[in-house]
Amino acid sequence: MTQIKDLDTLRFALRDFAAARDWQAFHTPKNLAMAMIVEAAELVEHFQWATPEESCAPPPEKLAAIRDEVADTLIYLVELADVLDIDLIAAARDKIVKNALKYPLPGR
Repeated sequence: MTQIKDLDTLRFALRDFAAARDWQAFHTPKNLAMAMIVEAAELVEHFQWATPEESCAPPPEKLAAIRDEVADTLIYLVELADVLDIDLIAAARDKIVKNALKYPLPGR
């Protein structure tokens, strides 16, 4: 597998992975958004009923499971953005600017 070090390489690796399995027909925005939310819910399960302190320091086996769910969520997000031709870095940068205007620093 290609060494993945950035979002573009990840996007192309995910395209190749899906194409090799003939999954493109299933990778509609609706399906990808729903799959992402399912994975995000699985991520949340690891923190359900945890104290704030426990959530900040999960044991190694739980952290490994959390890592997998974070990866699953990211994968579906990248695939969704790819299908909709959304540049995730540009979208995040633009959203940070919007948030800075919406939530100015105190006293400004």
